[in-house]
Amino acid sequence: MSGLKTLFKQTFIYGLATVLPRMLSFFLVRLHTDESVLKTVADYGDVSLIFSYFVLFNVILAYGMETAFFRFYNKEDNKEEVVGTSAVSLILSSFIFFALALIFKEQIADLTDLKVEYINLVIWILLLDALVIIPFAWLRANSRPIKYALIKILNVIINLGLNLFLLLWLKDLAEVNIVFNSIYKSNFEINYIFIANLVASAVTLLLMLTFYFKIKYQFNKSLWKQMMRYAYPVLIAGVAFSINETFDRILLDKLLPDKLAKTEIGMYSACYKLALFMTLFATAYRLGIEPFFFSHAKAKNPQKNYARILEYFVIFGSVILIVVVVFADVLKIIFIGNKAYWEAMWVVPIVLLANFCLGIYHNLSVWYKITDKTKFGAYISVFGALLTLLLNFWLIPIMSYKGSAIATLSAYAFMMIISYCLGRKYYPIPYNLKKIVLYLTGSILFSGLSFYQFRGNYYIGISMLIVFLGIVYFFEKNTIKQLLKK
Repeated sequence: MSGLKTLFKQTFIYGLATVLPRMLSFFLVRLHTDESVLKTVADYGDVSLIFSYFVLFNVILAYGMETAFFRFYNKEDNKEEVVGTSAVSLILSSFIFFALALIFKEQIADLTDLKVEYINLVIWILLLDALVIIPFAWLRANSRPIKYALIKILNVIINLGLNLFLLLWLKDLAEVNIVFNSIYKSNFEINYIFIANLVASAVTLLLMLTFYFKIKYQFNKSLWKQMMRYAYPVLIAGVAFSINETFDRILLDKLLPDKLAKTEIGMYSACYKLALFMTLFATAYRLGIEPFFFSHAKAKNPQKNYARILEYFVIFGSVILIVVVVFADVLKIIFIGNKAYWEAMWVVPIVLLANFCLGIYHNLSVWYKITDKTKFGAYISVFGALLTLLLNFWLIPIMSYKGSAIATLSAYAFMMIISYCLGRKYYPIPYNLKKIVLYLTGSILFSGLSFYQFRGNYYIGISMLIVFLGIVYFFEKNTIKQLLKK
């Protein structure tokens, strides 16, 4: 039980580091979708498209080294050598990418159909973000969640503050002050969004620079090869995940008519943000459990704890699914004030459930990480990505963004089921399948009925939520009482 208490403590702190910044970022959605900031839905589509490329290249620049760092930091006796080798590897690869990207920025702009000025900003942000990967991993591996959380939160506060200043206040200040007038540019809103991101990333790196001053730059070629063998399947899985998560925006841009594409991307991306509540929970949980998985791998009967972890995840995730779906139309008013985006609300339950399945998959993935069979993670992710691409190519011309949402759900559900089946063979964990299926099925049924049959009827929606909570209490009352006593 002490191990689980540590897990929940760290998950809570990592949750603050993830949930609070993302909650602040909700204000950015409200800000960017305001018609006085970005004039059209298509402009927000441009911003969303750029962030889609961000996700892909962040994964490529990390190339699985973060996960490899955790594995070898807990496995090797010479931890300083693991730190040094990881840091040197990331530094060299990041600057090689930076140089090549600057040389070929014109070609990149043509390929992505984005302005060169945007590409310049993106290249710098990607470099700065890549250089803090190992420092943040070191904080997590050494159980320093407080510092991790504070820096992450500060990053978003700076980003949010600069967005407010540059997009809302700078224009008015420029009319009365010559200094502000010299830095203000009209029709520069998209650039300002990424300038704010750049400054926040630069401050984050400055705060983490002490890590680079105190480590020993030992590069063990043999260790690096072992880490890369472990990491490359994680890289493949990460690229596949980025395809599942954001590549649909890129495909919408390529497969829909030019005049329609950016508007559809803008509506879809804004409403997709309401699934962030599930993503926040799943991400915070994952940040807590990943070090826990490795540090408890040699404990007595770790499978029992792993099984309970998944069960708790499904309970909390099911409640979040129903709550967000029932109150989706309230949340859209709070976070997406512009009615021009509301047409895409149909996708909200679909993408919420998709991210729920992804969170379950991350919990199930313990079997291939603990047994060093990360290649299976790559296989599963690649199959999921292929399914995503095939369904998007098929459904986008027919259903536009609705097809993208269905493709995402199908891919994550497929990955979840395949991982469970393979885990039973290679690293059996005694999951309470009856309870998990009960909670998952119940939450899907209630949320689906609430949104697609009784949308706007809060008497029925809230009643369904209460019934579900009653079911959970009936089966978990002993555990709930123990937790409350402690």
